[in-house]
Formats: sequence, structure tokens, C-alpha cells
Amino acid sequence: MPKASPIQTPDAAPPLPATYEAALSELEQLVGQLESGQMPLDLLLSGYQRGAALLAFCRDKLKAVEDQIKVLDGGQLKPWNGA
Repeated sequence: MPKASPIQTPDAAPPLPATYEAALSELEQLVGQLESGQMPLDLLLSGYQRGAALLAFCRDKLKAVEDQIKVLDGGQLKPWNGA
């Protein structure tokens, strides 16, 4: 029975961006690459993993802002009317 080749993982994942906007921009670019169908198969998994990390980062930032708004509004998140 042939031996399965070990899965290669990078030594360290690239650091997450410093801001929500930078993470969102990188995520949008990555999604475009993934959707284009032009990304080599060996990079698809790492691209997906990076995208998942960026998505979690963005969600955490948005949750933190939402929590701050709740504090400022006395514990109630009020609907936004866009005005």
C-alpha cells in the first residue's frame, strides 16, 4: 500500500490585517480569485482557509462595534434608518 503524502501546512499563517476595511478588501479580492476558477487546485484550500480567517475577523470587528453601540444606546440596539 503506498504511503499517503503528508499534508503540507505553512509554518505560520499570514497575520490578519489591522483594520476591518483592509480585511474586507483582501477578502473581496480572494473571493474574486476563488470564483474566477483560475486559482490552482493546490492553492484553493489555503485560499479558503485564509478567507474563513478574514471572515471571522470581520465578524468579530462588527460584533465589537455592535456591542459598543448597545452600550451607548442603553443596552438596546435601535434600528438604523439610513439617515
